[in-house]
Amino acid sequence: MILKTRLFGKSYEFKDIKEVLAKSNEEKSGDILAGIAARDTAERVAAKVVLSEMTLEDLRNNPVVPYENDDVTRAIQDGVDPNAFSMIKSMTVGAFREFLLKSSEDEIENIHDGLTSEMIAGVTKLMSNMDLVYTAKKIHKLATCNTTIGERGTLSSRLQPNHPTDGLAGIMASTMEGISYGIGDAVIGLNPVVDTISSISAVLHSFKDFMVKWDIPTQNCVLAHVTSQMAALQKGVPMDLMFQSLAGSQKSNKAFGITVKLMDEAYEVMREKKSSRGPNFMYFETGQGSELSSEGHHGADQLTMEARCYGLAKRYHPFLVNTVVGFIGPEYLYDGRQMIRAGLEDHFMGKLTGLPMGVDVCYTNHMKADQNDVENLALLLAACDCTYFMGIPGGDDVMLMYQTTSYHDIASLRDITGKKPIQEFNQRMEELGILEDGKLTKKAGDPSIFTA
Repeated sequence: MILKTRLFGKSYEFKDIKEVLAKSNEEKSGDILAGIAARDTAERVAAKVVLSEMTLEDLRNNPVVPYENDDVTRAIQDGVDPNAFSMIKSMTVGAFREFLLKSSEDEIENIHDGLTSEMIAGVTKLMSNMDLVYTAKKIHKLATCNTTIGERGTLSSRLQPNHPTDGLAGIMASTMEGISYGIGDAVIGLNPVVDTISSISAVLHSFKDFMVKWDIPTQNCVLAHVTSQMAALQKGVPMDLMFQSLAGSQKSNKAFGITVKLMDEAYEVMREKKSSRGPNFMYFETGQGSELSSEGHHGADQLTMEARCYGLAKRYHPFLVNTVVGFIGPEYLYDGRQMIRAGLEDHFMGKLTGLPMGVDVCYTNHMKADQNDVENLALLLAACDCTYFMGIPGGDDVMLMYQTTSYHDIASLRDITGKKPIQEFNQRMEELGILEDGKLTKKAGDPSIFTA
């Protein structure tokens, strides 16, 4: 394994694979803050050259956090299928990029289970934005909870009816409005202000009662801590999806209050007590930079740590995974350009991992980004068949205080791409007169439909 190269008459040498991965990453403010980014464009290109000539086996044998020290590394490495790995282990990272660009979806699917997160991160660093769009568009991962997400020709949405005080009347008003715009086929999912069993239970019951009364084919979820959800389940609360934020290292997951062992337990409890019908009943959110904020990145770059989140998520066969791409702020993604790049990277890595991948296309108000950046990224992701987006009133979350995609944005993206919601949901929206041939009618946007 060669860790040096000569470029423009200058020699570049790197101490290990972790440094090569970090310095070959596209510029991110988080990597700069961590002190691991390339010094300049020339060093970044040199690192990419060295990375391109490594084999995938080199990357598997050198995880950025040692196997013996980290339960995430163990989960990823132990999940590798040896037969699939044997098919690709001798490829260089550069050759793997060419393979992905040239291959069909079936050929890519054949090697999914032979990949580790470091391999996926490595090839991502060699791809242009168009490469990421082109290859991600080939990959479709279907998952079934109450309904099936990820079918070709669909563009799904999470209805996010957040409320600053968890007031049930306000939550349900936003829910009714969102459904009246054809939003919520992926899930009706609330970020709670109060992480208590009683509050979680009340919201889940309200969602389920509404779904049953109006025959809305979707899933309910409250994005509380997994231990709170487990406690609610023990009380018989109807829960279709169980949620948890994930990080790419044991140390950072500890900051979230979880371990792989706890998530294994939560998965088994949910499998036994869930109110949904299908085999996929977990929901995970991630985002580049979380490991740096919790001092658990182990000197690795934020893209590689993000890829490891997806490797861990795969263990639980989720129904939904999404990166909250610009939520953490400018310390990690400084501006709209970095946010757009990260969103394309995350979506591609999630799909290549084998996940039904969505993106919360978002930014915080102290970033150098604006609504045009959100729309640009959303259009690019819609072009490569991103599984789902967020739907929030006005694109402005009144509880989390960040900007993302609105009910109207989802309708526009569907119209531009000719895509529709999940089939059963779309059919019900047409029965209610909200959609006609996948497009909003004049009746759309009127929540009084549901107050009769």
